[in-house]
Amino acid sequence: MADKRDYYEVLGVERTADADTIKRAYRKLAMQHHPDKNPGDKAAEEKFKEAAEAYGVLSDDAQKKRYDQFGHQAFSQGGEYAGPQFTNIEDIFEAFGGSIFGDIFGGGGRRRSGPRQGRSLKIQVELTLEEIDKGVKRTISLKRKENCTPCKGSGCKPGTGPTPCKTCGGRGQVHRNQGFFTMAAPCPSCRGAGQTIESPCGTCRGAGKIDDKADIEIPIPAGVEDGMTLRVEGQGDAGEANAPRGDLYVVVRELEHKSFQREGADLICALPFAYTQLVLGDKVEIPTLRGKTSLSIPAGTPAGKMIRLKGEGLPHIEGRGRGDLHVRVDVEIPTKLTDRQKDLLKEYAEIEKKSSGGTSFFDKIRNML
Repeated sequence: MADKRDYYEVLGVERTADADTIKRAYRKLAMQHHPDKNPGDKAAEEKFKEAAEAYGVLSDDAQKKRYDQFGHQAFSQGGEYAGPQFTNIEDIFEAFGGSIFGDIFGGGGRRRSGPRQGRSLKIQVELTLEEIDKGVKRTISLKRKENCTPCKGSGCKPGTGPTPCKTCGGRGQVHRNQGFFTMAAPCPSCRGAGQTIESPCGTCRGAGKIDDKADIEIPIPAGVEDGMTLRVEGQGDAGEANAPRGDLYVVVRELEHKSFQREGADLICALPFAYTQLVLGDKVEIPTLRGKTSLSIPAGTPAGKMIRLKGEGLPHIEGRGRGDLHVRVDVEIPTKLTDRQKDLLKEYAEIEKKSSGGTSFFDKIRNML
């Protein structure tokens, strides 16, 4: 119990906070850490349960009064914490039902009653810039849970069925008195199902599910970015009888390109040009993700200048056109020269020296200091 945080600290409110303030604080945390917004995130799930536990006490006048007076000791029996605790997300929805989550999330919230939807899955897909530029369809293989064929997902031996749990009488809950109030908890015998299987299926051994391999085609739109998560509805694990499948979440990983760097929908590349091309100007063909295009180099272009080619970048994921391609101009210095080239460069150097009035390179540097 020593490691339990103060409930007011969990919700981020003062001890003098009224019911509306406590409710607003919980609404904010519940929306932030809700499992539907953070699939597979265990840290978010723990924070969601912690906030629900705090709200379960502070929203009840009698429990809040006891907590304000005795702290967590108000729910301690025999040195062990016996207050409201939730072992999983479904316990929270079962305990609070629509009374809280219907008000916060605009509906009845998720309820434990009825068949459960299948578990959602998450995978990673690596894409090249060329694939991102066009958009692709990827076929991936994954293992997921399917309903067992012999028992049709019931977990029972064909010809038999589940029986009501003897511990909870089929309700799926047991009630325990905790001082002045009664807490409902999932039945420990049937784990909240309300039923037990006395003759399990020989194929799935009562699980109702088996592991199976599936090939799934995933449409990936053009312009996706590294780290973006795509949701493919209904491609996760199979649900219980008459319940929908879970979803498949696809995390995009962008592979490094040998020529282009990416900044949003814009692309950047560095290309080498001869000194004469930059001085005199030129028109050349350069590579893009979709082939070649023409680039005009104005006369007198300095090294390091960025030349923009509008619309030669990646498509915007929202569908509003394309980004640009930014070409950084680098100077290519030749390492091997013919005698003729050396003579011409020496002649040019002499002409340049005379045009500068005899000022040497070192004189120019000295004048800059």
